Amino acid sequence: MKTNPEKKGKKTNKKASKKAVLKKAGTIKPSKKEKKKEKSGQFSQLRQDVVTGDWVVIATGRGKRPSDFKQVGEPIDKDPKSCLFCDPKASGQEEDVLVYNTSAGDWTLRVFPNKFPAFSQPVGGKLNHKEEGPYFWMDGVGYHEVIVTKNHFNDISRMDPILVAEVLDAYQTRYLDLMNKKSVRYIEIFHNHGKKAGASIFHPHSQLTAIPVISPYINLELSGAENFFEANRQCVFCTMISWELDHHQRVVFENEQFLAFCPFASRTAFEVWVLPKKHQPYFERSSDEEKIAAGEALREALGKIRQVLGEDFSYNFYLHTSPCDGKDYPHYHWHIEILPKTSIWAGFELSTGIEISSIEPEVAAQALREAQETG
Repeated sequence: MKTNPEKKGKKTNKKASKKAVLKKAGTIKPSKKEKKKEKSGQFSQLRQDVVTGDWVVIATGRGKRPSDFKQVGEPIDKDPKSCLFCDPKASGQEEDVLVYNTSAGDWTLRVFPNKFPAFSQPVGGKLNHKEEGPYFWMDGVGYHEVIVTKNHFNDISRMDPILVAEVLDAYQTRYLDLMNKKSVRYIEIFHNHGKKAGASIFHPHSQLTAIPVISPYINLELSGAENFFEANRQCVFCTMISWELDHHQRVVFENEQFLAFCPFASRTAFEVWVLPKKHQPYFERSSDEEKIAAGEALREALGKIRQVLGEDFSYNFYLHTSPCDGKDYPHYHWHIEILPKTSIWAGFELSTGIEISSIEPEVAAQALREAQETG
């Protein structure tokens, strides 16, 4: 009796199809050979930062899912009764240099010098330098301030966006007041939240340092931006913005004026950058409208990260802008970088300076886009 090859082929395909469905459903477990083949395709990726040239490792072989990054908070005193920032005057903080009040007279934000500064305010106009053989040092002078918001429990991820805009307005006001001081060449504004991120006080607060040197990282970004412009005749950050908006793989949030996205060469899991869509080298020149839009984008990005990583997530963010050293930096583009604390540097990172992220930024961005705000 002759067999019908067409029929036989159909039976074989049907069985193979059924087996594939069962395997996908988890009813049939893959063989060792199949597991090995699957694992061999999960190569890590070395990705290069287009601005700085730094390398990062996206360790896809570790196979972490967004839910694997949920965080449990470390012990930190959250009691408002023992908080130094709920009533800064009563706790003996330095005198305010800036205060925002409601129409009823209650404060919403205040800025005062750090009681334990990393940089001491200069006395007179002289800055001492000294050489010792191959070594060089100078006076560690500058300004170190704390920007405190009123609500003890509401970090920026929980704030009303207009209050986040007020925080950015305070950053700008203090920046403008300090940028022309003789000893100041760069102003760094940063925010630590959670013990893992270096916050010793639970109450939400940012810090500002105005210092006489430009950091190596900023110099790296400045030279990278200039080199890219000379080679391509366009801003590297504007180029990234255009690409991200066109492809949308790593976009987390956008409004008319600002974009939040997971950078291609993310150094940590769920890293997010917030940038103005329009080319702007100088944060201090931002309009009120731009600060409101930036506040919304920053709040949305942090709120989404909190939804994915959990209520106890720790993070740092900092604002990078052009130096205030009297030079012009038309190729630069100010922005905010958010880095959740999802890993700890170990031997590889310390010895190479190459950071490892165990989730692809495309996967992280998708999880953040899908995150639903619950409060």
